[in-house]
Amino acid sequence: MSLLDVTNLSVKIAGTNEPLVENIHFSLEENRCLGIVGESGSGKTMTCKAILHLTSPKLLVSGQVLYQGQNVLTMKKEPLRSLRGHHICMILQDAMSAFDPLFTIGHQMAETLMQNKGVSKMTAYQQSEAALETMRIRLPEDVLQKYPHQLSGGMLQRCIIALAVTMEPDIMIADEPTTALDSINQYEVIRQLERLKEEFGTALIFVSHDLGIVQRLADDVLVMKDGNCVEYGSVKEIFHNPQHPYTQYLIKTRLDISKSFRAIKECM
Repeated sequence: MSLLDVTNLSVKIAGTNEPLVENIHFSLEENRCLGIVGESGSGKTMTCKAILHLTSPKLLVSGQVLYQGQNVLTMKKEPLRSLRGHHICMILQDAMSAFDPLFTIGHQMAETLMQNKGVSKMTAYQQSEAALETMRIRLPEDVLQKYPHQLSGGMLQRCIIALAVTMEPDIMIADEPTTALDSINQYEVIRQLERLKEEFGTALIFVSHDLGIVQRLADDVLVMKDGNCVEYGSVKEIFHNPQHPYTQYLIKTRLDISKSFRAIKECM
């Protein structure tokens, strides 16, 4: 049974009706990962924001985003806020921008838990520390006392994931969470997302330029270009038998780059 069914999702600029995203369709089941790929400006992030009704008031969103039979796009403010806090969480690609530089990590994590789960301040701090331990972050009590600028991008990204795990969402949307990270931190973030899916049963929507990561993490893939879905299918179908010329181009480019790296390595 699908957790999320997206039908005819479109985003247009109010006044001009210029389309940014057109007629996106997909389904997401429990404990599965949908990878969304495409070049910059293809509409990946806009699609994710539209799913949670986080787009600008200057944009018109139409279609259906059904979560357990309820259309997210027609929800009132409070039920929508509850949905975002408890059932569908979103991780942004710039981890630094997700935290207020004036407050410690612990203060911000605890505040989020108090507001969304109604727990006491002490319980919120205890849950925050336990969440960091779940993400295998060393010395979590020290991390909670630090300000965002005192932590690396990779560590901040793992803190965001830890907070999202504590909210126990059914769906997590990760919008290019590894883009600005080095390879070691990329690996750590991907490993935590895999654990989230495998151990907690959370469904993932993973947006990325990195086809290698998508091939490893995703069960299904949606390929976007110019605001449209050009191909949608299982990860095996997309990577081994792509039908659309753009999908073929993306995969060929990845293979060519891989060959170049192997050739350089052999010459060293």
